[in-house]
Amino acid sequence: MPQEFVSEIPAPILIEGSRTDLCLESTLQELSLYAFEVQITCTSASVAQVFEKYPLVPGVILLDNHNYTGMLSRRQLLEFLIRPFGKELFFEQPLSILYSYARTGILLLPENTSILAAMQLALRRSPELLSEPIVVKSASGSYKLLDISELNIASWQIRGIETQVRYERSQAQIIQNDKMASLGRLVDGVAHEILDPVNFIWGNLTHVFNYSQDLLKLIAAYNREFPNPSEHILYLMQDIEFDFLEQDLNKSLISIQNGAERLKKLVTSLQNFCHIDTVYPKPADLHTCIENVLLLINSRVKGEIEIVRYYGQLPPVYCFLGQLNQVFMNILSRSIDNLLDEAIRLQYSLTTTSNKEKPRIEITTEVISLPPNTTNTVDSRWVSIRIVDNGSGMSEETQQQIIESFSVEKRADKETSLAASYRIITARHGGKFKMQSVSGIGTEFEILLPLV
Repeated sequence: MPQEFVSEIPAPILIEGSRTDLCLESTLQELSLYAFEVQITCTSASVAQVFEKYPLVPGVILLDNHNYTGMLSRRQLLEFLIRPFGKELFFEQPLSILYSYARTGILLLPENTSILAAMQLALRRSPELLSEPIVVKSASGSYKLLDISELNIASWQIRGIETQVRYERSQAQIIQNDKMASLGRLVDGVAHEILDPVNFIWGNLTHVFNYSQDLLKLIAAYNREFPNPSEHILYLMQDIEFDFLEQDLNKSLISIQNGAERLKKLVTSLQNFCHIDTVYPKPADLHTCIENVLLLINSRVKGEIEIVRYYGQLPPVYCFLGQLNQVFMNILSRSIDNLLDEAIRLQYSLTTTSNKEKPRIEITTEVISLPPNTTNTVDSRWVSIRIVDNGSGMSEETQQQIIESFSVEKRADKETSLAASYRIITARHGGKFKMQSVSGIGTEFEILLPLV
């Protein structure tokens, strides 16, 4: 082979990447790439000589007047040359002729493509193209070649990192779940201990009320029988302010009764919220579930946020009650935080807020029918729970981030309260979790649970 062929073509340049620093978000530009470009007018013999001198170069980038035309791999060139009469037909011919017979299906990717995404795209190619190199386009407009074996090794390394990260996070999640379960049992025990004395107070209040009424009746009878009491009794009645005591005693007993009733409801709500689910779902009253959560967060909304309920007729729904409590708590807490933050911001704003509506959360429940789909030939019945606030809403970017957090990859990275709620509704209950928000108007969350 004449030596002058090599002098016409620049030598391939290996741009080495660092596979030791790969992470889940690593891109193609972090891998080793080959920069080897020739004009399409070069002969196959000159390129073959370069391939012989550099055995690791996977192919060559073809240019036409310095513009990208395509790619010819080492394997394709070899296949043409080993055909009968292939060397006589193509060896001394320009690459443009050989490339016109080459099969199409070049995978061209930008350099910021993630390694895992590139691997998925590479595996989708037809079987005869699986071993072909990938063309990588840089931000500057240049083209480089990525050997498929380099991509395979990097992909397996990242998969190993991902598996290790998932294992560590799953172990941390198991520990966290165990801590939360222990905390739930502890809170449930404390609530039970509080509920016992509350029941004592509640049970005896009726008797105390009746006893006080009987004593007042007795005193009134004495006053009728002895209208002229002694000076000592008159002094004692004035000293204890008997007239005021007689009027205020019933009010005090009613106030104690209301406080005991409220404390009893609060402790019962706390017990229900800390409910530890069993293996199988059980029927539950969703309205009671929502009211228990609202009672727990009432101290944050009292006087600041208006809670409006539009409850429909709901049958008992089979569910994991403890997990549903967590979902309602996550959504309502998020809405309350946004409304309170906006209220504080408007309070300190220099602009007038006279036309601004009072912070408001609407909770609507109803049974709805959804049209049939591919797996269900009849209308399906669902329980719909919609929680709507009139806050400032969310931007498109924030909504997109929340939707992305619902994916398995993002949940493995960092699970947010809404992502956990989405998983509970969709994976644990076979339901649907919807969200829509309009900036300046408000946000709506809708939970759909199948009615079985």
